[in-house]
Amino acid sequence: MGFEDTYRLSAHAVITNETGEVLQLRATYADRSWGLPGGALDPGETIHEALLRECREELGREVQIDYLSGVYYHRVYSSHVFIFRAHFTDSAAITLSSEHSELGYFPLQALSPVQLQRVRDCLEFNGQVRSAKF
Repeated sequence: MGFEDTYRLSAHAVITNETGEVLQLRATYADRSWGLPGGALDPGETIHEALLRECREELGREVQIDYLSGVYYHRVYSSHVFIFRAHFTDSAAITLSSEHSELGYFPLQALSPVQLQRVRDCLEFNGQVRSAKF
């Protein structure tokens, strides 16, 4: 990879409800798929700053980051994704941004294979950051 080449970096949160279901948002862009809250880093941002900003923008809520559980490479998007465990800092209602049309809490068996591995790695975190390629 040359100095002028670029690829994407993003940070996403695994947030669960009281029954252990995982929060996902349905995008209003691209293929309108469901995904974890979070998104691309802006120039000059750390992965932590990006996650806090993205959650604030997408959910209208503040989150607290608990830990980084994994870093995953996605060939299709030429990107690295940082997965964090996080939780809400209060009980306010979620207010979605225009980037998402709906939210839901899903059991693990309802997640896509890629999401399932990333979320399982996060929820079963043993202190060692995981990595994988998709």
